[in-house]
Amino acid sequence: MVSATILKIVSPCWKPVVEDENSSDGEGSSQVDGLLWYRDSEHQGSGEFSMAVVQANSQLEDHSQLESGPLSLHESGPQGIFVGIYDGHGGPDAAQFVNQHLFDNIKTIHDAEFTAESDGMSADVITRAFLATEEEFLFLVEQQWLRKPEIASSGSCCLVGIICSGMLYIANAGDSRVVLGRLGNNVKEVKAVQLSNEHNASIESVRKELQSLHPNDPQIVVLKHKVWRVKGIIQISRSIGDAYLKKAEFNREPLLPKFRVPEPFYKPILKAEPTILVQELCSEDQFLIFASDGLWEHLSNQEAVDIVCSYPRNGIARKLVSAALREAAKKREVRYSDLKKIDCGSQFLARPSAFS
Repeated sequence: MVSATILKIVSPCWKPVVEDENSSDGEGSSQVDGLLWYRDSEHQGSGEFSMAVVQANSQLEDHSQLESGPLSLHESGPQGIFVGIYDGHGGPDAAQFVNQHLFDNIKTIHDAEFTAESDGMSADVITRAFLATEEEFLFLVEQQWLRKPEIASSGSCCLVGIICSGMLYIANAGDSRVVLGRLGNNVKEVKAVQLSNEHNASIESVRKELQSLHPNDPQIVVLKHKVWRVKGIIQISRSIGDAYLKKAEFNREPLLPKFRVPEPFYKPILKAEPTILVQELCSEDQFLIFASDGLWEHLSNQEAVDIVCSYPRNGIARKLVSAALREAAKKREVRYSDLKKIDCGSQFLARPSAFS
């Protein structure tokens, strides 16, 4: 799956938007060209954005979300922008569920912790919203288990960005990544700064974390076909969903054998808790690139930043998608005829240009 979104931010002091403009979930003026879905340039609150998606599988497993305006259920609550990139696997259920519930959970939990007049966000609110969404999805799996056991194998990496009161909040569970384009000492140079931590067993620190959390399980990470995998099944160590690796009651028949872990487990193998970064935005910060792992397998952080800087904003999302596809073809990982089918992941780009 390949998708991209660009948001040009005029000001970090977000103003409310009209009711029918505050969400981008594939509706509106999107266009479809074969397996390519895109929105080249549209206004969103105080900003401007574009998106592009190339579908790889028979069903769309990835979802992206952009919300501008209240980060609270109260009109007097904080204003901001919310970006969600949900890289689904094992079916569309988990990513679709996260797309429908995570942002609402953030607003609900924020209001429970802060007064209606509060103008801030917090890492604790975001973490609790991730865990609440996870709990709700696992309850859905329990409800549907007997008639739809495959839902237990559906999961989603979740990458979230929130801009509120001049602060940037990044939350990640899975192997997606957000990269900041920041002006260097030379004003014509824009440098790539990686802001998120990835949870992939190919990273040594992630393997060590898994081994420390499961000291009595020598098979917690397994090198399989030259790829490190958790329990020999999945590369990521954090996600929302993947109930078959969270609760033992879903790791049995009628679930397909390829998803079943032979050894009994008594605590979740994967985590839903995100890692979070909070930092103040400054005038040197030019744009953000939110992307799932597929893009970064083919483009380096700096290559992606250079592409965003080298072309007009209109349609830049499609430029990134095309660049990833071309690099995949060069590596002979796909045939030319397969370019539109490569699974490159979801991405979102945000461009804050004038912070005060």
